[in-house]
Amino acid sequence: MSTPADLTSPPREPLPLAPAGPGKLVMSAPRRGKPPRHFVDLEPAERGEAMVALGEKAFRGKQLATQWFERLEDDPAKMTDLPAASRARISEALLPTLLTGIRTLTADKGTTVKTLYRLHDGALVESVLMRYRNRDTICISSQAGCGMNCPFCATGQAGLTRNLSTAEIVEQVTAASRALARGEVPGGEGRVNNVVFMGMGEALANYKSAVAAVRRLTQPAPDGLGISARGITMSTVGLVPAIDKFAAEGIAATLALSLHAPDDELRNDLVPINQRWNVGEALDAARRYFESTGRRVSIEYALIRDINDQAWRADRLGKLLNARGRGWVHVNPIPLNPTPGSKWTASDPAVEKAFVAALEARGIPTTVRDTRGSEIDGACGQLAAIGPEQPTA
Repeated sequence: MSTPADLTSPPREPLPLAPAGPGKLVMSAPRRGKPPRHFVDLEPAERGEAMVALGEKAFRGKQLATQWFERLEDDPAKMTDLPAASRARISEALLPTLLTGIRTLTADKGTTVKTLYRLHDGALVESVLMRYRNRDTICISSQAGCGMNCPFCATGQAGLTRNLSTAEIVEQVTAASRALARGEVPGGEGRVNNVVFMGMGEALANYKSAVAAVRRLTQPAPDGLGISARGITMSTVGLVPAIDKFAAEGIAATLALSLHAPDDELRNDLVPINQRWNVGEALDAARRYFESTGRRVSIEYALIRDINDQAWRADRLGKLLNARGRGWVHVNPIPLNPTPGSKWTASDPAVEKAFVAALEARGIPTTVRDTRGSEIDGACGQLAAIGPEQPTA
């Protein structure tokens, strides 16, 4: 969809702060040791085949799925519907350890939990569990690091280490659900019912594993975790072909487009992928996603003081969104979360208020994002997976 001629912007102010160092976009992950095959990597039909290859009956695959996904059991000794003599063999072949927790930090009286995991090859990732009154949400990582090089994001500045496997992505969710089910997080027993791909990495750059993970999360138990697709949010900086491909998957998840600027000149600096797919192309893809799925798109917009928080930019954004129709989109302004050594900082509250007012004046539904976990570097843009010299509890 073309941009209306009246959406020209005022002259752009020079950036008072330079991005945090030059870098390159990385669209494919470096090759490292391949994660061991896990039961979760397999489609339901493949699980029976794997059992047969181990000398077991095919139906053992369904039994293992019931234990893993429905009962959240990860101790083979407690999987009593599997033959005792077979448990060790099945565990060794299909249940390798994928994530080893090496540090846990908490905030909000223990209801926000950030966990640092070491993967089989030493790569580090983080996830953040957040308990609310009516839902349990986890923010998960799809890559170790990120290749998108956004200068205000700690993950992006760390660079890309590698893609995560399907099972490594899903296991962040099952580990959190186990902790909730076992009463290890304040607030009583629970189970993850909202998953946001907003942790480390650009999920759509790890398309095959990320989409397979979404299917495991949403497949009814015991084939998967049985989370409603409406409880899944896929975040992207705007990989247009991947957005269109995801729209055709038939999964009614929410798409979150990390926009951060409504004008190409500024977004080229803040979100370098914009040099490949610009603002208009990204918004057009987001609109097509809505048309394909019926799911309202979320526009993520980190408010950075004196960089992208001007009311005229909010007004321009509102015009761009309305030019593509009404009722298809929601904007989430996000007060920028601090990262170590960064000169970027959050907008003044009065400026934030004016930004929101400008969007609302255009009739755009707008909600300022909750910044839970910022004191433990667990909020948006803060995940950097810096490991301790010694594991701590």
